[in-house]
Amino acid sequence: MSDAPLHGATGRGEPDRDPGLQPERTRLAWRRTTLSSTVATVLAVKTALQGGATAAGIVAGSLCCALWLAFLLLAHRRIHTLAAAPEPFAMSPRQAACAVLCAVATAVCAAALVV
Repeated sequence: MSDAPLHGATGRGEPDRDPGLQPERTRLAWRRTTLSSTVATVLAVKTALQGGATAAGIVAGSLCCALWLAFLLLAHRRIHTLAAAPEPFAMSPRQAACAVLCAVATAVCAAALVV
């Protein structure tokens, strides 16, 4: 039998969970998603303006920018919430739905401009 002490509340040799890692992973995920949204928006606007700007291209590019700004605001707010609280609270369903809709709508607008 090993002399190594058991870890964790269960006593089954599972290591203790580090509560600081989950908020850090969540912050990094928000930053990655914001970066992806930024790239999609920049490419959509570039495509909309390339080869002569049409009314539909300008509207779609503007919509991408507006959705990107909304997502950026949500992500910024969530990152600061995660950094400020020692034990962050869950997002409201409304905020989560808004973030998902902004990200998906930005991708759809960008894809519509590229295709």
